[in-house]
Amino acid sequence: MLQKRGESALDKITMLGTGSAMVTKCYNTCFTISNGDEYFLVDTGGGNTILVNLEKAEIPINKIHHVFISHSHNDHITGIVWIIRAVAQQIINGKYEDDLYIYCHKDVVEIIRTISSLLLQKKFTKYIDNRIIFKEVSDRQVQKILDYDITFFDIKSTKMLQYGFTAKLKNNKKLVFLGDEPFNEELDDLAKDSEYVMHEAFCLFSDREKFKPYEKFHSTVKDACTNATRIRAKNIILMHTEDKNMENRKKLYTEEGKAFFDGNIIVPEDLEQIVLK
Repeated sequence: MLQKRGESALDKITMLGTGSAMVTKCYNTCFTISNGDEYFLVDTGGGNTILVNLEKAEIPINKIHHVFISHSHNDHITGIVWIIRAVAQQIINGKYEDDLYIYCHKDVVEIIRTISSLLLQKKFTKYIDNRIIFKEVSDRQVQKILDYDITFFDIKSTKMLQYGFTAKLKNNKKLVFLGDEPFNEELDDLAKDSEYVMHEAFCLFSDREKFKPYEKFHSTVKDACTNATRIRAKNIILMHTEDKNMENRKKLYTEEGKAFFDGNIIVPEDLEQIVLK
């Protein structure tokens, strides 16, 4: 499933980050979906490492015209300031064709406007609402992004308004991104029979006393894989994890997950590419 650099694929995910909010040994969870030389960026992490990892992944900023911000926690939203600045600089340099579209719910729109106005110079922010366009999303809204039919949905968060999405891939298979909170069974109709489910797995179930996932409104590997079995998913991508044992994370998460899910378990590292077959 993991693609080596230089291979081509019709559809692929590039994981720019795989960690939860307070990680230091990897970047906060964010990724791109692509099927050519254009990229759909999902969340941006908490800092300018988003630009570092885009560069390492050989994804040019002028090949990103669509960004989705799931919610306003700092480990998902703060990096958008750097994306806006980088895109605006490319516009100033005459190297950015067309516009940048930022998809998010209305509360996130206002937060991005505020932090951009506070942190960026006017020469960058003047392109907001001109060449950098907000697209407010609503529950079950369908949007064409690249070649994908994207259905945004409210994940029914217990903390704050947050959105996920489903994507219809070129091969007509379905990918669903469930955000970074425990999966709500009310959304089973959207997620069932997905080829790929992107599910947060804050820690191992066996480490629940150490990391306190339930107190933080997060899931364990066991929870994620149990959900994947219930909705009859084929593959599960575990993300938004703690980072205290990075050397063994892939092995340990896969081993625990296998007890609850018979499908394919993917525990990616930062910058890994996942071919969506």
